[in-house]
Amino acid sequence: MADLSVNIAGVHFNNPIIGASGTVGFGREYSKLYPLSVFGGISCKGTTLKERCGNPPPRIAETPMGMLNAVGLQNPGVEHFIKNELPWLKQQNTVVIANAAGSTEEDYCKIAEILSDTDVDMIELNISCPNVKEGGVQFGTSPESVERITSAVRKHCTKPLIIKLSPNVSDITAVALAAEAAGADAVSLINTLTGMRIDINSHRPIISNITGGMSGPAVFPVAVRMVYQVKKAVKIPVIGLGGISTWQDAVEMIIAGADAIQIGTVLFTDPYAPIKISEGLHGYLDTHGYEKITELTATVNTY
Repeated sequence: MADLSVNIAGVHFNNPIIGASGTVGFGREYSKLYPLSVFGGISCKGTTLKERCGNPPPRIAETPMGMLNAVGLQNPGVEHFIKNELPWLKQQNTVVIANAAGSTEEDYCKIAEILSDTDVDMIELNISCPNVKEGGVQFGTSPESVERITSAVRKHCTKPLIIKLSPNVSDITAVALAAEAAGADAVSLINTLTGMRIDINSHRPIISNITGGMSGPAVFPVAVRMVYQVKKAVKIPVIGLGGISTWQDAVEMIIAGADAIQIGTVLFTDPYAPIKISEGLHGYLDTHGYEKITELTATVNTY
C-alpha cells in the first residue's frame, strides 16, 4: 500500500486527514466509534482564554448541500482544555492541533503563550474572529491585519503555527503571503463563507446571529480554487479544507495543492468518512502507481 504520511512544518502525520476544528470537539465522541488514529491529526474545538457560552439558539441551519453555523465559539476555556482534554488526547496516537481564538490581539498572544508550554503538537490560529478593538472587523479580512496578528502571535508562540484563512476576502493570495511573511509555518483554508437563511413565514433570519458560516459540499469548488491559488504563491505548507466529503474530493484537493486536508461537515452525516477517505486514497494511489501521497500534491495540469 502507498505511504499516506505527510510532514507539515516538521510535524509527522500518519495520514493527511485532519478533523476540522469545531466538528470533532476534543475527539471523545468519535473515539467511541473507532481509534482516533484513523485521523492523521485533530484540530480541536476553537479555544479561548476563558469559557464561552456561545451564541443563543437557534445557531444551526441547513442549506442546500451544507449548513450554516453561528455557534459562537462555545468552549470550556484553555485551562480546562489543558487539564481535562489534552492529557487524554495525547494518548490517542494522532497529532493534536490546538485551535486558538480571541477578541483582541492580547488574547491571541496570551493563549499562544499558554499553549506553547503544553504538549500540543501545533497551534492553529482562527483569525476569522471579530476584533473588538477594531469595531468587530475580523482579524483575517486584510493582508495588513493578518500580518499584524500573525507577527504578534509569532513572538509568543514556540509551536508550529498554522494560520487559518477566511475566504471572505478580495485576494486570498495576498492574505496568505502576509501570513507567511509574518512567520506562519503553514496556512489552512478555507474557513466558512458568510451566509444567511430567512424563514419565509416569519420573515425573520433562521439563525439568531442573523448570519453564519456556510460549510459543506457547496463551498468545495471555492476551496479548491483558493488552495490552488495559495499553493502557487507561498512556500509554506498548505492545508486544504472546505466541503471535502469523499475520497475523490480529497484527491482533487491534494492535486490542487493541499499538503494535508481537513474534513468537517461531512462528519455530521457520515462519522466514518475518515476511514472511507483513507481507504479511497490508498486505492487511488495504488491504481495510479504512486508510492507516496506527497507525489500527488500540486500536480494539477492547467495546460
